[in-house]
Amino acid sequence: MFVGKSTELSRRAFMRRSSQLAGAGVATSYAMGLAGIGEAAAFASTGGYKALVCVFLYGGNDHGNTLIPFDAPNYQRYSQIRGGNGSEAGGGIALPRSSLANSVLMQPDEQTLTDDIRYALAPTMPLLKSRFDQGNMAPMLNVGPLLTPLTKAQYESDDNTRFPRPANLFSHNDQQSTWQSSQPEGSPTGWGGRMGDLAQSSNSNAMFTLINATGNAVFMNGEQAMPYQVSPDGATLINGLSRGRLYNSSAASTALDTLLKTHTGHVFEGDYAQTNARSVEFGGFVNDALARSSVATDFGTGNRLADQLSVVARLIAARGDLGMTRQVFMVSAGGFDHHDGLIGSHEALLGQVDFAMDAFYRSTLELGIADQVTAFTASDFGRTLASNGDGSDHGWGSHHFVVGGAVNGGRFYGTAPQVSVESDDQVGRGRLLPTTSVDEYSATLAQWFGVSPSELPGIAPNIGRFAQPDLGFMTRPQ
Repeated sequence: MFVGKSTELSRRAFMRRSSQLAGAGVATSYAMGLAGIGEAAAFASTGGYKALVCVFLYGGNDHGNTLIPFDAPNYQRYSQIRGGNGSEAGGGIALPRSSLANSVLMQPDEQTLTDDIRYALAPTMPLLKSRFDQGNMAPMLNVGPLLTPLTKAQYESDDNTRFPRPANLFSHNDQQSTWQSSQPEGSPTGWGGRMGDLAQSSNSNAMFTLINATGNAVFMNGEQAMPYQVSPDGATLINGLSRGRLYNSSAASTALDTLLKTHTGHVFEGDYAQTNARSVEFGGFVNDALARSSVATDFGTGNRLADQLSVVARLIAARGDLGMTRQVFMVSAGGFDHHDGLIGSHEALLGQVDFAMDAFYRSTLELGIADQVTAFTASDFGRTLASNGDGSDHGWGSHHFVVGGAVNGGRFYGTAPQVSVESDDQVGRGRLLPTTSVDEYSATLAQWFGVSPSELPGIAPNIGRFAQPDLGFMTRPQ
């Protein structure tokens, strides 16, 4: 019988918190924070600063036109399936083969992929192609949410008890949440936030352990740690307080400050007031630290993802002033739900991702910490290899990228899928059945970050069912 770890972990966390809150006598955020002490003891924060940066591509990135088969036999299959009738000129939603000639990724001679496939990056991603060649970028093939390893026959089985599948596959909201939490939609915590729970005691200012430079996302929520939100311009200040006079009245500003920070003892009201007080108190501190930090790397203009990564770079440059040893960041880009208009629009979006991630890597080189910062992509899901006429539909597994000085790059990780709509590694219309789980992906990143093997089930609840808690794309912690 299948037994889920997430329920067990939630029950244990609830019981642990309840007993500690009862002992504390009051349900305060400080008392809730005591729950992390035991876990934090197992976290390795030695070896200097480290940061993880999640780059989430909202909408479901079309992996078929991100990593494209380039060798002649597999390209012909790709072209046939995507509406190009097998022609090297492309057509439909197949890119012309000639457009890929400068972005072919040459893996080591000893690495042979499925059906001898050779991949090329999208032609608008020359910078990440160069990082692959230099050994600082690694593609992760066919990764997606799984509760347990599945074959196609098991996926098609009616026995969901023995062969469980993630809930509500192919749904945006559900799969965004599942990717970010390794649990069904509605989970209160994500695996970035759970790493923050373990790491926050390593930092002088625990409130900056998790920093979100995009909108709200479960990825950044911990049991105790919560994200500090920033914009590309820095900390978001409350105008009526930061300018000193609300409606041209200092009395109104004082009243607003009191309203935001006052509570009657209710636990939720108290946490809300504490969050407001933290925002008011530390907004100026963060912006002062940013003003003193210096990053000369050009992040360009008109690229929202680059703007977010620029402020992340500046915050990392200010890590000393902020008192940070371990941090998790999140940024995002949207617009990847290409049911139509794939050609042109998708390449443009990938060009923005290419520039932004490369600029961020260059900033870590400038700061001398490239091997201490790792950026990685994630998305709702991949998409169908089969064309719907002008685009592709919701899928499951997808390909992703990991970039940084500590990445064992220049080679592929995971199992390359067959270029097919009928093979055993897909579940209809070319929807990839993942061969690597998000739990394995997150566990590999977590161990590099400092999470001990004994704590991995708290980060990746399903990791005990998979054979590879370390996929090898990161250098092992020293």
